[in-house]
Amino acid sequence: MDGLFTLLWDRVHSNARRAVDVYVSELPDFRAAAEDPRARASMVDFAVLLRRRTIELAADGAPFTQRDLGMLTAFGEERGAQGVSMSSRQRVLDLHDVLTLREIHEAAGLNEVDHVTDLIGWLPANGLAGHNAYNQGFLNGQKRSVPFVRRIQDLAGTLLADLSVIPGLAETLNVRLADRYVVTVVRVSGPVTPTDQSRDEIVGALARRHHAPITWREPGELVALLPCDDTAAAEERAFGLVRDLAEMVERPCSAGAATGRVHALADALALARQVSYEAPAETVPRRLRTMADVFVELGVAQLPQVDEWLRGIARRLEKGPDLVTTLDTYYRYDMNRLNTAGALRIHPRTLDYRFRRTRELVGMDPGSVQGVRVLSAVVSRLLAGRWS
Repeated sequence: MDGLFTLLWDRVHSNARRAVDVYVSELPDFRAAAEDPRARASMVDFAVLLRRRTIELAADGAPFTQRDLGMLTAFGEERGAQGVSMSSRQRVLDLHDVLTLREIHEAAGLNEVDHVTDLIGWLPANGLAGHNAYNQGFLNGQKRSVPFVRRIQDLAGTLLADLSVIPGLAETLNVRLADRYVVTVVRVSGPVTPTDQSRDEIVGALARRHHAPITWREPGELVALLPCDDTAAAEERAFGLVRDLAEMVERPCSAGAATGRVHALADALALARQVSYEAPAETVPRRLRTMADVFVELGVAQLPQVDEWLRGIARRLEKGPDLVTTLDTYYRYDMNRLNTAGALRIHPRTLDYRFRRTRELVGMDPGSVQGVRVLSAVVSRLLAGRWS
């Protein structure tokens, strides 16, 4: 062993300590673990051992042995058992790869081209084998020591962050991975939100019942990912989950959904959240809202002048008897006069009176093109609580 490999060997301890400093600085999970001096020393010892084996094997052009992979599996299992998150697991592997390349660059001289080529050529296949061993151990450690609810929320967070999922993770949670998901955001209305303990109980119950990654993103906001082979079927499953949640929390819920592909789910989450803000809060949800249901309201939310104009119309509507409820029912029943009257349990003539009163107050016929476009948007934003 000479040249570049000797230089790297001489720098093993300093490079290992620097790597651990980076992990502790960048990753809260590692920072918490490193508060125990023995745990930090263990991290440094592992970083030293890994670098020495990399140099020895790369110099000989030999792959990781089963013993080496077993060491990586054991260390991954230790991290998984400590409760390190999925995102931190991926981040530490990425940081290790970056630091390895930096260490090679710092040690390489102008006459070390052959050794650099040998080392760079050794890394891809052996790096992948090392990652796989570490990840398998990590899963074993998590399954043994981390509660189901924490792991299912980690899976949801990994998908929503557009990160790759460890092979085998979904199987340990009885969840099927997919290429596309219906991302569903459900907001629980009111000042009272579930406690940490009840949120965990709700997530666990819903995840086991619907076999889907689920997480709480905020105290009053639950996010679920339903595998989507068929959009209509997946949205129906998502609606069932929303109804189950509303029944569990016994509070009005506003739900919105958007479909997205893996590695682009952050965008789907952002859209689903926007839709949920425009959806009505319902104690017994009637349907799952998507962009097609509230695209007008989404546009209005971006235009303060239009929003204020609609709010003025809303103030006039509130002067009439039950006009908002009447218009909401009328549009939900596709403007069928008899079905609307039946749902409201009023005589059709009473319904006609309310329509006349609407025309007097806002100057629009609820059944006209203008009335449908304007008044349906007003009703939707009122029921969503956007002007409360």
